[in-house]
Amino acid sequence: MGAQLRVYRRRISATQSTRKITKAMELIAASRIAKAQQRMKAARPYADELSRALAALTDETSLRHPMLNGVENPRRAGILLVTSDRGLAGGYNANAIRRANDLAAQLEGDGKEVERYVIGRKGVAYFRFRNIDLAGAWTGFSEQPNFTDARGATEAVVFALEATSEGTVKVSEDESGGRAAGERAGIDELWVVYTRFVNSVSQTPRAVQVSPVQSDQDDDVSTDDGEDREQGQDASGSDDDGPKPLYEFEPEPGKLIEALLPRYISSRIFSALLESAASESAARRRAMKSASDNATDLIKTYTRLANQARQAEITQEISEIVGGADALASAGAED
Repeated sequence: MGAQLRVYRRRISATQSTRKITKAMELIAASRIAKAQQRMKAARPYADELSRALAALTDETSLRHPMLNGVENPRRAGILLVTSDRGLAGGYNANAIRRANDLAAQLEGDGKEVERYVIGRKGVAYFRFRNIDLAGAWTGFSEQPNFTDARGATEAVVFALEATSEGTVKVSEDESGGRAAGERAGIDELWVVYTRFVNSVSQTPRAVQVSPVQSDQDDDVSTDDGEDREQGQDASGSDDDGPKPLYEFEPEPGKLIEALLPRYISSRIFSALLESAASESAARRRAMKSASDNATDLIKTYTRLANQARQAEITQEISEIVGGADALASAGAED
């Protein structure tokens, strides 16, 4: 009985220590959600207005650019997946990776080759464990990204988009070992898979086509399990039924479009990073709260079992004392 009681007490102590850690992580994640929401809302107007302006130019027949209008018969697609650097966030990473895999299967079903770009250690580890080649990988800033963090991914995908599938892109090993050295074919279109922050309780993985710029369809494709495409505004955030804006260009349109498109790609990637950062903190807070509640329930269970073991031990000791007293009394009576 004494050994069993010591086991329960060790488990109670270990669970209490675990609860302190999960509670601290819950409070840290909760403190980051508000700041992440503010940054996300502050960056959204710029990305929306730039997307709306470029989407309005897709119907201009005089403006032709692979990243704006796309290419005929696209053969290669790039998928940029945003995950976290740390775990303990519930199904946050698993849902985003599954969404990226569904999109890759859909694109491959359409006869396109897929190049994968990943942000976040969890996504990188997932694909490398399965020996899936990555065209680019960036880590170390998933929880608190800034605009310069999106620069590496932006330069890589823009370089690949400008080359298109007809050309090749020279890729050198970067400091973090994220890209393999050699040459790769360019890509004709780019998708960004990230987790959209709806509120503190709900976060949904999305697949957004960033290039070519979409003007007449939703920016989120339907999934294989029958999930409906989001209705309402298109990728540019504009209403197709309204009048199209007119633009005057200074300098000439070609040079201006070439300068704006990389900024557009960068703004969309940075917006996805901010959305994912807020979603990661919300998912981690929810996961850690659940872990803390489970730890509390375990402590109650182990405490009850420890009390039962202690009561059984006391009962056994009393029984032994009474039995010994009876034996002594019987021996004295016989004498």
